[in-house]
Amino acid sequence: MTYADKVVWITGAGSGIGRAMALQFASQGAAIAASGRRRDRLDALVEEVQGMGRRALAVPCDVTDDQTLKDAVATIVAELGRLDVAVANAGFAVGGRVANITAEEWRRQLDVNVVGAAMTAHHALPELHKTGGRMAFVSSVAGQLAAPGYAAYNASKYAVRAIGQTLAAELAGTGVSATTLYPGFVESEIAQVDNAGAFDGTRPDKRPKNLMWPTDKAARVMVGAITARKREYVFTWHGVFGAWMGRHMPGFAHWAMSRGPARKNAAILSESKKTAS
Repeated sequence: MTYADKVVWITGAGSGIGRAMALQFASQGAAIAASGRRRDRLDALVEEVQGMGRRALAVPCDVTDDQTLKDAVATIVAELGRLDVAVANAGFAVGGRVANITAEEWRRQLDVNVVGAAMTAHHALPELHKTGGRMAFVSSVAGQLAAPGYAAYNASKYAVRAIGQTLAAELAGTGVSATTLYPGFVESEIAQVDNAGAFDGTRPDKRPKNLMWPTDKAARVMVGAITARKREYVFTWHGVFGAWMGRHMPGFAHWAMSRGPARKNAAILSESKKTAS
């Protein structure tokens, strides 16, 4: 199918996967409603989409503010006439061991990634029911295989997985679909956002560059999965392997994921004993 005469709303559309998905949907004929917190990024995206001959609208909002989400949907329908696809993509990653993450960091992580995604769907669904539309959630392979040092992020993506699976069951037979997407490593600015959710372009991205997918490639397969109304879709070869291992070989997954921390902890313990003696 093409998305001619369809309207797509994407949160977190100012950069990375969200931006690439907006351009991919636009290339298939969709009008784009782009949401995020950085107005300059949204305006640049709108200009690019309009340069493709498509309608586009910047709808700034913060997914932690329920009223701005409600207002965003009202603005989209008023300006573009309808809503056919909503993509809950906004999110960031809190890093740190369980022993070190603060309550404030936990709450912000879950508020943005979990409550924000759920309320994006909450406000989009009435309009999607009118159009027989598609709801999509961007989770992560971290929602199926928990890596040490990212407990809050892992928990948030497992929760997004639960929301997507639940909503897919709740929507059965309604004509509206729910797709949950599980990317592996994809080029993005996620590593440049700190635990408070603030962007810092000088922060290093420590993810393995040789495993990183370009955003345009990721966007093509994600849009394809949403179009096909897939219930769940995991991608990148390492993502597929990691998700499979997390689901079917949890003991091996634990062994693989704990080797690094175990070596580090052993070294710290050994040094502690030397100091004590």
